[in-house]
Amino acid sequence: MFKSLELTIGLRYLRAKRRNHFISFISVISMLGIILGVWALITIMSVMNGFHSELRDRILFVVSHVTVQAQSGFLENWLPVAQYAHGLDDVTALAPFVLGQGLLSSGKHVKGALIRGVYPEYEKTVSELMNHVVTGSTSELEPGSYAIVLGKQLARSLALEVGDKVNLVAPKGKVTPAGILPRMKRFTVVGLFEIDMYEYDTGIALVNIEDLQQVLGIDSAVSGVRLKLGDIDRARALRSEIQQVLGSGFRVRDWTQEHANFFRALEIEKRVVFIVMMLIVAVAAFNLVSTLVMIVTDKQSDVAILRTLGMSPGSIMRVFMVQGSTIGIIGVAVGGTIGVITALNMETLVPWLEQLFNTELFPSDVYVISEFPARLDWLDAIVVITASLIMSFLATIYPALRASRVEPAEALRYD
Repeated sequence: MFKSLELTIGLRYLRAKRRNHFISFISVISMLGIILGVWALITIMSVMNGFHSELRDRILFVVSHVTVQAQSGFLENWLPVAQYAHGLDDVTALAPFVLGQGLLSSGKHVKGALIRGVYPEYEKTVSELMNHVVTGSTSELEPGSYAIVLGKQLARSLALEVGDKVNLVAPKGKVTPAGILPRMKRFTVVGLFEIDMYEYDTGIALVNIEDLQQVLGIDSAVSGVRLKLGDIDRARALRSEIQQVLGSGFRVRDWTQEHANFFRALEIEKRVVFIVMMLIVAVAAFNLVSTLVMIVTDKQSDVAILRTLGMSPGSIMRVFMVQGSTIGIIGVAVGGTIGVITALNMETLVPWLEQLFNTELFPSDVYVISEFPARLDWLDAIVVITASLIMSFLATIYPALRASRVEPAEALRYD
């Protein structure tokens, strides 16, 4: 595209000391603008990826990768479903569960909650929730013990500690000759969990699955089977496969459907931030227009001489495109390199800055996530660098075209 003469002249103009120092200053500012824009965009996208991954992981502490349930509400026999799911390559673990809403009461405190009945040995294989018990233990969730593990915030709202008693009232009553009586059972608090997600810490309780079956009066039926996958990105494909095999009598859901609005909002937020930051890079890139226009004006006599020596307008255009593109390439390369280094070392840089300025950027007692869990996505970095290079190249077209239209006679009239 560019001949050696055009490259040589364009790079020589870039290296040569200009008589107008203001033009040199504007060129440096244009390059710095591109560097800062690309640096900031790669860093911010990496931080957003890290925050999204952290939030997703915390949600998956509670939400299963894939859930198989019966359309009728309860699975009377879950073993055939478990045997089929266990034979799938993507499934690494599974666990039956019973899910029901209940009313927890302690003294004058009353709170609604989602009660999950589990087999502790199975539940630990599909969920991280039981690994976040901060007080007490889950080892006492034995059949017939009527032990319960509460979210820490839920226990606080009920003024409960480990060892206290709490009443569980089931929503479905028991029919007796005297009328419908509420199903009620007293449980003992044996543990408190905390995962720093308000929705879960204030609204979920764990009990043994057989105890909850007794309270709900559903015999040995379960609400469904939870599946854990080796690759969570395979959840949608596996959901469709299981649904097709099991048929319309079952309802199969994956983790992306459980919080579809939340994950969609995160994706929209990421796209909006990308567009806004890309506009900043565009402003920096198109500063090259004004820089090159001033350079063309400053070099009119040189352009006229080159034209009289036989250089074509197309060659003149390519000379200045080389000069402007080189500024853009250097800016994008330096900005991209610093951005990648910053993203890869964010978890080290932030504590260093906090120590340097003796402050805490995200106090742990205020924010759910108090660290910067940056995660560099190389595809994002490639898109940012490619888009920045394209904008830098486009910014050189108008000034270079203007240079190619310089008339030698007019430019040399007063020289």
